Amino acid sequence: MPSIRSKPLVRAYLGLGSNLGCRRGHLQFAVRALARHGSVAARSRLIETEPLDCPDGGPFLNACLCLESDLSPRALLELALRIERRRGRRRPAWNAPRTLDIDILLYEGQRRAEAGLVIPHPRMCERRFVLEPLAEIAPEIIHPVRLVTVRELLQQLPTPPLRHTRARHGPA
Repeated sequence: MPSIRSKPLVRAYLGLGSNLGCRRGHLQFAVRALARHGSVAARSRLIETEPLDCPDGGPFLNACLCLESDLSPRALLELALRIERRRGRRRPAWNAPRTLDIDILLYEGQRRAEAGLVIPHPRMCERRFVLEPLAEIAPEIIHPVRLVTVRELLQQLPTPPLRHTRARHGPA
């Protein structure tokens, strides 16, 4: 007998990052925790990047994933914040080094601007460490404000490609 869902599944694209402690372990934890609330439809390889606007931290490991879930954008944000806290995320200052960062980049083509929640992520188009792994899993997704693909956004950035780590299949 087929299962009955009260809400349809949507695709949300998330950016993951860590530059404190066991970076790979923090990202693996995030993927497993998110998967308990949906299905990880795709995930990128890990990339290592120098910190941007985070002068006191070491290099980041970054990745992106696509989560199919029935969570609303607000519920997904609250879940991401809970997962970050469970991995010891503290926010002593803006862009401080972090054990885990989970950002909602895109949510089923929607645009939102609410207290504490802006979709698409307002700085994603400027960040190679977001666009490169996102283009790996969703190159043809259209940015709902810029109305171009993720691949095109990546091609517009002037800086060279990022280094991929030895992990070939992403953070999990």
